[in-house]
Amino acid sequence: MTMVDISDKPEVFREATATGTIRLKSNTIRLINEGKVEKGDPLYTAKVAGILAAKETGALIPFCHPLPLTKVDVKIAILNKSTVQVISNVKTKAQTGVEMEALVATTISLLTIWDMVKQYEKDATGQYPATCIEKVRVVKKIKEGSSVERKRKKA
Repeated sequence: MTMVDISDKPEVFREATATGTIRLKSNTIRLINEGKVEKGDPLYTAKVAGILAAKETGALIPFCHPLPLTKVDVKIAILNKSTVQVISNVKTKAQTGVEMEALVATTISLLTIWDMVKQYEKDATGQYPATCIEKVRVVKKIKEGSSVERKRKKA
């Protein structure tokens, strides 16, 4: 096993956006909206956690290169009575992409929401029948100088 050698790759602008959702009970969403979650504001806390996690991706994923991130933006929105969405956008000027950083930011944000509201999500037996993290994926990737990027700039 080895970390991929990127020594000969040029540093270029790179950007990635990842998204994911968490399904919660409608009562939990109501508590979030009303600011009545005992642990505090799960959406604000999740945003901070996601930003911090993106910066630690190289330490969390064994063969992932540590990168000098130039921007991490985590947006969180309640979509409906049972769904919260996280969108994380990460930028850098580096020799490799930031997809993992965007995915880690999104995932840790979603896990933070779960942790902060888990007391409201449990059923009578202590299980989480309604709680579900879903659809975590990269929705955009940009690499400056790529053929796709050159076509985009010409348009």
